[in-house]
Amino acid sequence: MKDFELGALQERFADIVWEHEPIASGDLAKVCEKELKWKRPTTYTVLRKLCEKGILQNKDGIVSSLVSRREFYSAKSGQIIEDSYKGSLPAFIAAFTEQNSLSEADINEIQAMIDKYRKENGL
Repeated sequence: MKDFELGALQERFADIVWEHEPIASGDLAKVCEKELKWKRPTTYTVLRKLCEKGILQNKDGIVSSLVSRREFYSAKSGQIIEDSYKGSLPAFIAAFTEQNSLSEADINEIQAMIDKYRKENGL
């Protein structure tokens, strides 16, 4: 599995790339200057680090992702559940619902996901 552990600023940077990809590296530096108040070298340093982690690529001056936003956040949420709840999704949901209420729409959406999963996996 790729190293998806990112700091908050690296994660925000990846979000910017996902929002604008494919994007020329020079244009990315301009977006980061505007949105993050970064100088050009900072943008290129963070870009290099995320390329080394296999999340982004900079090919011929065009920056794009190697990992989709959905894949990244799916892996991140799975890691949180693994690290904080010993891999137990029910324990995570129990902890979440202790502090947060679920609307009828939330419950219906979750039930639809469970039903779809069961159908697709023959359960």
